[in-house]
Amino acid sequence: MKTAAVKTAEAKAKVKVPKAEAEVPRGVKELAYGIEIKPSSIDGKGCFAAVPFRARHKVAELTGERISRVEAARRMRGKRRLHICAIDAYWNVDSSRGGNGTMFINHCCAPNCFMRVTAGRIIIYALRDIEAGEELTLDYGETYHDDSKLCRCGAPTCRVTMNPPRERRR
Repeated sequence: MKTAAVKTAEAKAKVKVPKAEAEVPRGVKELAYGIEIKPSSIDGKGCFAAVPFRARHKVAELTGERISRVEAARRMRGKRRLHICAIDAYWNVDSSRGGNGTMFINHCCAPNCFMRVTAGRIIIYALRDIEAGEELTLDYGETYHDDSKLCRCGAPTCRVTMNPPRERRR
């Protein structure tokens, strides 16, 4: 007769989760649980669900080096790809340094995830149920990108540029 601990261990062993050491992109310490990095049809590399995520449940925390707005501005000069996300008016997270793979979540005008800043941490939640294998996407809202940077999401509701039109900004 199997004990409850043995049954739990066997159940966990059946769940296929990618190992962080499989392919960890440069600048990433370790992949967040339940995600994997693969080529994206939206742009470059993308972040994909390796396990299903339920609507309104946490997917991952955006991690990286915490930097000031002055340092963020310095790092952004002349860069085409930005992996910097604001926490508040002063602090930012540079996920290209010590992140967990969430830096590869691409923008989409019809996203399946959303972000919330809670107690100085950036948490990513599922907007709807997400199946394993689906690319994780966020609507970046207003970004540090130039207003003319084109969106490549291909969604039927695509707004054409990464940043929302000026009249829709908060």
